[in-house]
Amino acid sequence: MFGKALPIFGIWAGLVAAAAAQTAVSEPQASPNEAPWPCAQRRTPTISAAAVWAGPDIAKAGDWEQDSEAAALAEKLASRRTPLSEIGGLLDDFVKKAGADKDQRLTRVFAGALALINRERDRIIAGIAHFAEGQERLAERVRKESEEVADDADKGAADAKALAEAKVEFAWDKRIFAERSQSLTYVCETPGILEQRAFEIARRIQEKL
Repeated sequence: MFGKALPIFGIWAGLVAAAAAQTAVSEPQASPNEAPWPCAQRRTPTISAAAVWAGPDIAKAGDWEQDSEAAALAEKLASRRTPLSEIGGLLDDFVKKAGADKDQRLTRVFAGALALINRERDRIIAGIAHFAEGQERLAERVRKESEEVADDADKGAADAKALAEAKVEFAWDKRIFAERSQSLTYVCETPGILEQRAFEIARRIQEKL
């Protein structure tokens, strides 16, 4: 059993992604308020433009997806693979080519980056909530296994091999639960990190208007 197990920390991202995908197709769906939320950080809704943006009205800037250059830059800015330190240079390059409608096109860049960040953030939040449901089921299983092992030990189970196997199963499930809970601490920070990124992108773009 141990030889077939996958490292818990190494597969966390895959677990969350799979949970998010399963959430998207499962029936019936729990409402966001009913879904368990295991993070210390408060679960917040989609980041609104008003919360991070003090520039021109994004609704009047035009469809950012129809501006290929603005859309490409928005994708780069929204990606966590792009260091925040590179945002200024990327914006400077865009401004040089933007022409007279610079402000409008920069507003499109912000609108696109915010939409993409919200899209990723929503997927992560859905994955965390769905993963938490699995943790609740695992916690219940660990509790029952603990009680069964204790009962068998107290009764002096006749099948020593079965008791030993039950103890191994209990120890393994308990370890998995503990490691998943520890991993959750890091993943719970991701929605907040994305929110901070949206704030920083908005601030840098507004400096160029």
